[in-house]
Amino acid sequence: MTPRTEDRPQMSVEEFEELERHAPETVRLEFINGRVQVKPVTDGNHDHIIAWLQRLCMQHRPELWLYGDRGVKVERHRKGRARPDGILAPFGFPAGHGDWSDTGGVLMAVEVTSHDSDTHQRDRVEKPDGYAGAGIPVYLLIDRDDGSVVVYNQPENGRYLHAEKLPFGASVKLPDPVDIVLDTAPLKEFAD
Repeated sequence: MTPRTEDRPQMSVEEFEELERHAPETVRLEFINGRVQVKPVTDGNHDHIIAWLQRLCMQHRPELWLYGDRGVKVERHRKGRARPDGILAPFGFPAGHGDWSDTGGVLMAVEVTSHDSDTHQRDRVEKPDGYAGAGIPVYLLIDRDDGSVVVYNQPENGRYLHAEKLPFGASVKLPDPVDIVLDTAPLKEFAD
């Protein structure tokens, strides 16, 4: 007989952080909704999209930096840990933070969908709630599966009040405090 989820012992954030410290470099772990999740290693197209976004952010907001794969503390009540594909924050943001940064000062979290069975639940359901709950003003989801960009903003009570989905090729306004307009035409070559 398998124990019900609520009967299983819960891993503490301290136990997760210890596990994550000892994981091989080829494995990226996150702690979302009280569960350990393995985040897929990125492919070349994924990395190219992040580099494209980094370049645009630098051109429009040179005082900011798009930090890739930076660990952040999410889910205030459950003490979650996430590794967004990118976080936009003032240059120098993570200095002195250790492995996991508080989200104060983070303007935007970015995820690019991966081609795995968990991407829907992770990137489209759990991450928006985690980032909103952590008070990150903007969440940008670059969804390669359906060739779209989704901009979430206005976090309140653990949810984003507004989300706008646009196809690759559209002009996408990243709202305040990011205040950048993206020409997403270059993303069309990455739509699956």
